Amino acid sequence: MSLKVEGISKKFGSNLIIDNYDFEVTPEQITIVLGESGSGKTTLLRMINNLEKVDQGSISIDGVLLVEDGVYKSSNDVKAYQHKIGLVFQDYQLFPNLSVLENLLLAPLSNQMGSREELIVKAKELLNQMGLPDKELMKPRQLSGGQKQRVSIARAMMMNPSILCFDEPTSALDEQTVAKVADLILQLQAQGMMILIITHDRTLVELLGSRAQVIESTSFLN
Repeated sequence: MSLKVEGISKKFGSNLIIDNYDFEVTPEQITIVLGESGSGKTTLLRMINNLEKVDQGSISIDGVLLVEDGVYKSSNDVKAYQHKIGLVFQDYQLFPNLSVLENLLLAPLSNQMGSREELIVKAKELLNQMGLPDKELMKPRQLSGGQKQRVSIARAMMMNPSILCFDEPTSALDEQTVAKVADLILQLQAQGMMILIITHDRTLVELLGSRAQVIESTSFLN
């Protein structure tokens, strides 16, 4: 089980961002791509999540290809790939008009991943795992930043992904909440979830310790 990125390249105009780059994410370690703004790490994450197209190269999860040698697969193959990946956005992207529970149910109901009753049971289990058993009827505006982060993680996990990707998961959080998020990420990795984190936060890297492999975004052009 792994995410494989092979020989990918990306240019914006004449500006080469990533050049013939390879890396792999496995369940054995948390993978952290570390770098400052403008270093290409967000572009890499967007390509992995099919939000940005590669110029060349291949990306696959558990052998399911998104793109091979720069050619994107059929819509059915792309859908199968996207079902294997969950993205926790930097700004959470929770629907403000929906309750926490409704935010968790929306995507799996749309994808017919179970009955409403079955999915409600799963959502409540995930909220309990996230330490939010009493927040299901609240709206996002009633939550702290750390609570929104955990709801966003639970929402991604409702789709049963093979890998969870985090985009700057601690950028708006205080030191105590960063430590809680790090503990939660360690728990998810211990349960066998593949984890990919894009960050500039070296404190988070230190908190994740030996369980993480760190890739410097400066290596994208080497």
